[in-house]
Amino acid sequence: MKRLKISFIFGTRPEAIKLCPLILAMKSHPDFEPHVCVTAQHREMLDQMLEVFGVVPNVDLSIMQPNQSLSALTSRAITAIDGYLTEYKPDMVIVQGDTTTTFCASLTAFYHNIVVSHVEAGLRTWSKFSPFPEEINRVLTSHIADYHFAPTELSKENLIREGISEGNIFITGNTVIDAIFFAIEKAKKNPPEIRGLPEQVLNNPTNNKLILITGHRRENFGEGLKSICDAIVTLAKKFSEVYFVYPVHMNPNVQEPVFHILSGFKNIHLIEPLSYLHFVALMERSTLILTDSGGVQEEAPSLGKPVLVMRDTTERPEAVDAGTVKLVGTDKRMIIDNVSTLLTDEKTYNTMATAINPYGDGKACGRIMTACSQFLGGHKKNT
Repeated sequence: MKRLKISFIFGTRPEAIKLCPLILAMKSHPDFEPHVCVTAQHREMLDQMLEVFGVVPNVDLSIMQPNQSLSALTSRAITAIDGYLTEYKPDMVIVQGDTTTTFCASLTAFYHNIVVSHVEAGLRTWSKFSPFPEEINRVLTSHIADYHFAPTELSKENLIREGISEGNIFITGNTVIDAIFFAIEKAKKNPPEIRGLPEQVLNNPTNNKLILITGHRRENFGEGLKSICDAIVTLAKKFSEVYFVYPVHMNPNVQEPVFHILSGFKNIHLIEPLSYLHFVALMERSTLILTDSGGVQEEAPSLGKPVLVMRDTTERPEAVDAGTVKLVGTDKRMIIDNVSTLLTDEKTYNTMATAINPYGDGKACGRIMTACSQFLGGHKKNT
């Protein structure tokens, strides 16, 4: 029996989180022959994530160079992926989300006349530069892809609005929920220690609240990130009994203002970027999360954690509508006021913490494999 040769092409930590559960599921399925190609956009963070899931790449293109522009990255990625596809010749390429790797892999697969399937399809802010460059990456990928695995009904509607055939769109839920359930079980079996974080911070949930902070978006570099840091300083002084934990992204545009403004406070803990298991453990420990990340908006509600999003727009409005997240932008006063409310108003906090996560039930991988099996059936008839 012919198995479907599927190439998973990805390069960043978020892509790995959302694709590794699907890779593992396909490895144990008789219909599929998964092959993993990484570009290593996020070298260290990607490697950490692959180790968590036990996924070993078949091909590592390692395309990153110091101070590389987006144009140079795009050029190198297309050239490297072209060589890989020329050699391996898969039946289908699966990409995820909205990274430069996602767009480049989709475009190059199209040039090779290879079917493209897009996991987490249909997310939109309808704002060209927010987030940048992710919004354009995912829009272009949608118009290249043949199959679209949309996490929600709204994502499907977005694709139809852009002229994508409804018959090629499958509502699957988001694979990030599959991933977080995997990680929670693994963390329970072997509770992780977090380097740079005092033991009492991680393991003292009864007496002290904890705010988990992530901030790394390009559009927040400069004044936006400075405003975020100024807000955290004010909050740390106002709530001296609350722990503020910030795993600081390795980008110098993040590290310089964060360490300059936030160092030296007893209840602010600046730590290294975390592996996925460590991050999940910290999410579980947290009281609320302050972030400009996309994935956290999907993950944290599964753990009952309110999320304040430090962006002006979000491609995940379902979470806003469901009440699991709230947009606060980078305005200092907005951040201070909303964090203060969640720390002091039990009713407001519980309303957000108990809202139902709109991104699924942890069974997205099964739905995606069912859709791919439909393609396999047609592929067998044509060969």
